[in-house]
Amino acid sequence: MKVRYFAVFLLTFIVQSAVAQVDFESTLQNLIAEHDYKNAQIGIHVMDVNSGKTYYSLNADKLFIPASTMKVITTATTLEILGANYRFKTEVAYSGKIKDNSLTGDLVIVGGGDPALGSEYFKDYYFNPHFLDVWASKVKSAGISVVEGNLVLDCSVYDTENIPDTWIWEDIGNYYGAGANALTVYDNLFRITFQSPKKAGEKTSVISMYPEIAGIEIKNEVLSSDVNKDLAYVYGSPFDKSRVIRGTIPKNRNSFTIKAAVQKPEELLAEELLKHLAENGVFVKGKILFEKANSDKNQTLYIQESPTLGEIMKVLNHESVNLFAEHFLKQLSVVKTGNGNRKESIEIVKDFWKDKLTGFDGFFMEDGSGLSHFNAVSPQIFTSVLEYMYHSSEAFTTFYQSLPSAGDGTLSGFNASVFSENELRAKSGSMTRVRCYTGYLKSDSGKELAFSFIFNQFSGTHAKLISEIEDLLAQLKKIE
Repeated sequence: MKVRYFAVFLLTFIVQSAVAQVDFESTLQNLIAEHDYKNAQIGIHVMDVNSGKTYYSLNADKLFIPASTMKVITTATTLEILGANYRFKTEVAYSGKIKDNSLTGDLVIVGGGDPALGSEYFKDYYFNPHFLDVWASKVKSAGISVVEGNLVLDCSVYDTENIPDTWIWEDIGNYYGAGANALTVYDNLFRITFQSPKKAGEKTSVISMYPEIAGIEIKNEVLSSDVNKDLAYVYGSPFDKSRVIRGTIPKNRNSFTIKAAVQKPEELLAEELLKHLAENGVFVKGKILFEKANSDKNQTLYIQESPTLGEIMKVLNHESVNLFAEHFLKQLSVVKTGNGNRKESIEIVKDFWKDKLTGFDGFFMEDGSGLSHFNAVSPQIFTSVLEYMYHSSEAFTTFYQSLPSAGDGTLSGFNASVFSENELRAKSGSMTRVRCYTGYLKSDSGKELAFSFIFNQFSGTHAKLISEIEDLLAQLKKIE
């Protein structure tokens, strides 16, 4: 009798598992057949990270534009090489001699590539008290009230390529297109506040900018609109301070603020530091210079440490911060060679994975954030990285928790009541006609799945596809 009950149970289990997989595949095939996706390029890979079994594969070995899911590779690699407790360091130093409260030499700031210096994401860390007041107090405590020499800012630990050469014109003037700098500060962004007329289609006016960027020239072509969201874009070269702003903002607003990229953050940091020094009774008589300092002549006053890499990484993946990802990438070559260079860092990424994952060299990486349209990665590479991190990374918990859960961060559009915090962890990626998801999903039966969904060149809305992918993941969760 027990054998009969067991046989019935086993048959029921197999049938339910088969039905769940059929439901998933049927829903996916119906989705792919829709008009919005019939001409799209779609790649999918779903596997069990414990057994290695593939549950579903569609163009899994083909290359696709990954958008921000590229950050999965960047953060996993940086975490493995640098470690979760790694901290970026900025040095406050001086050259020359101190006598009678006067420094007969230069005050020197040596950048270490801290992506979070003065970041809004770490207000408690950098603004309680303000980090520049801390720097000024260290200078004052050293017996310096007057700097007879110059304020020298050394950005030489990174090369001069702040913006990857495959980023597009529409992105690089806006906050999400800010480039990495050895002295990044305040998220390398500034705010531009507009006032818009009551009627749509009329010219707006710029009423303020914060922080103030010395020498910037703004040409405002932004119009008012019935559309109730920010559709204004900032255009400008990373080599000058002329900016044109085009697009629309909502009509009838007394104050509407957009965010733009600061292309030369070291200049902003210098001006801000001079203000805080003066407020603390320290005055610099010389010039502001941007050059490599002579480290042999420097005396260290203070080392500003960043939050841990693990802490920064959680913000990076939860909020999809492109700037942080570019810093993570460049810091790899800083640690390996002493100079932050994007191309050298990409080779470091490839070298790290090529002996760990088969076929990892068959992809194209142009940046750390995924903002480049020239990146190309297969779904199977993503799931292989996820599988490796699950089994082999000592910092897996840090990596896993850096990925958003349903209803949180860039997965805020997913229903948290469908997926608990520990059931779904994934990185999303999006750009024009590109939508991707890569992450972990725990099935109702306890299976640990790694998945990668990549949609390129679809014609429908992102909102519709987000909802449809959420439905697919909800069905995938039922697989036994």
